[in-house]
Amino acid sequence: MTVKAPVHASRRCRSADRPPQEHDSAWRSSGGFTVLEIALVLFLMVGMLSLVIPRMSIGDNLGSVGRKWVGAMKSFQELAMMGQKTVRLYVDIDRGMYWPMVLDGKEEKIPLDPTWAMPITLPETIRFSDVQVGATRRETGRMDIFFYPNGRIDQAIVHLTDVNNNIMGVFVEPVTSMIRITDHRIDPPSPWTVPDRIRPLLQPVTPGIRPGFPAPKPGISSSK
Repeated sequence: MTVKAPVHASRRCRSADRPPQEHDSAWRSSGGFTVLEIALVLFLMVGMLSLVIPRMSIGDNLGSVGRKWVGAMKSFQELAMMGQKTVRLYVDIDRGMYWPMVLDGKEEKIPLDPTWAMPITLPETIRFSDVQVGATRRETGRMDIFFYPNGRIDQAIVHLTDVNNNIMGVFVEPVTSMIRITDHRIDPPSPWTVPDRIRPLLQPVTPGIRPGFPAPKPGISSSK
């Protein structure tokens, strides 16, 4: 006579032979991804960031230095207008430094603002590529840019570059003295010529005489 084991007992024995389910779930996340898959994704993300972050930091560095340079030039313009004294900006191309001096008669004085008490040095990865003031352009040596009490600035073009030869150009408009910044080289503007029909209007005018009309003869009154 054979005795059959209960069904529930056989199921219990089979379950005892199998490894516990908790062991499998420990290697699988709630979303169904294994630890190996997650590690592979993290490895790929780290690799991508290692390639992208250096380029972003260099680009942001050049851009931030260019914006600081523009901000400094605006500060020198305001300094000259507020103090009603000419400000001379020294730019040392070789050492990557710049500093302002206030012209007081025949003397040059350091600005009272402690921000400009010491020369400003560019980061090691940034340098002056070239500086042009008026018709004079230099890639080495020193250049001077003047800021006048009436708000005018010498026409200037300054190119900054980084270790990857990226270019940042800063240009001072010759007429309006507006400062603009670009991410490419700036060609020098062509000389501005005054049209012949406008030249008489720019001539000095004697008080009491309107331009474009002949001066009255002696003894003749211009009023009726």
